[in-house]
Amino acid sequence: MAQELYSVEQVANRLGLHVRTIRNYVRDGRLKAVRIGKQYRISREDLEAFTGTTAAVVDVDSSARHVEASSIVHIDAVDRATADRIGTHIDGALNRPEADGLKAETIYDEERAVLKVIVLGDLPATADLLRLINLLADQ
Repeated sequence: MAQELYSVEQVANRLGLHVRTIRNYVRDGRLKAVRIGKQYRISREDLEAFTGTTAAVVDVDSSARHVEASSIVHIDAVDRATADRIGTHIDGALNRPEADGLKAETIYDEERAVLKVIVLGDLPATADLLRLINLLADQ
């Protein structure tokens, strides 16, 4: 099996450190590296040992994958009656069987006349609810 090797620059970017810092770690023996020509190469295993992490190879079963969306909708110039009407429609939409697992929260700021809607759920149901909110906001 081929060993993954990283350059000093790649390790620095990955760790959010300066290249010089990584070179110093290598020279001080704190980070194990191999010199190839004039450049150092750090193996994935040595980088994991240095950082105390392991990037275990995971067998991914894509059939078990769950995709979710989170959205925040900001609607300005909304009076209390409109905010209540939109909230009522959203509550009604959440009670439909196809909205199972979909969550939404409305927050109305009367001083600023702003309605915020926070939506969490699977992609199709979230998209449907966002379309409904768009229709209601345009009325």
